[in-house]
Amino acid sequence: MIQLITERCYGEFSQTLVAMHQLRHRVFKERLDWEVHTSGDMEIDSFDALHPAYLVQIATDGRVQGCVRLLPSVGPTMLRDTFPILLAGQSAPSQRSIWESSRFALDVAADAPKGKNALACATYELFAGMIEFGLSRKLTDIVTVTDARMERILRRAGWPLRRLGNPCNLGNTLAVAGCLEISPEILAGIRCAGGFTGPVLWEPVILAVA
Repeated sequence: MIQLITERCYGEFSQTLVAMHQLRHRVFKERLDWEVHTSGDMEIDSFDALHPAYLVQIATDGRVQGCVRLLPSVGPTMLRDTFPILLAGQSAPSQRSIWESSRFALDVAADAPKGKNALACATYELFAGMIEFGLSRKLTDIVTVTDARMERILRRAGWPLRRLGNPCNLGNTLAVAGCLEISPEILAGIRCAGGFTGPVLWEPVILAVA
């Protein structure tokens, strides 16, 4: 299951968000050895202070095993403000119909269920959640900064990245920026490849208090 956690329900899902930041620490600091900001066993940066939407993947045992962060491209973004070198002199996308994804992380066992092209079903589920979010907000694209390994995974999954510039070495990572199309057709392909028959994204209902 993919939970959508927005600013209005941060408090209700505070423990889930803590587990998400701990997951990001394990993936980006411990596994990938990226130069990221940490606080204890959590990875947190300045973009987390901008009230992003988070997609958090919950495993069948209740553990947080995946996440991605989403921010409107019309505000501060990692591509514009941290990695403009990846734009090859172009301007970063800045439209209400485009959001930026960042901090895509998964921590699944090697023997986790697989979908098409030997990719984990959890990967397809998180991709599907991103596209469902995009369709619900009437987005045309999600822009992202990723590495060459993830670019290959996206291509194998049937969600190819449209590059905005050439890859560049950033620290120990070969990074690239690009756009991912948001459409019902792409979603249908991702669902089919992952073995899903319907929506994967769950958004809590917030009741107004009189």
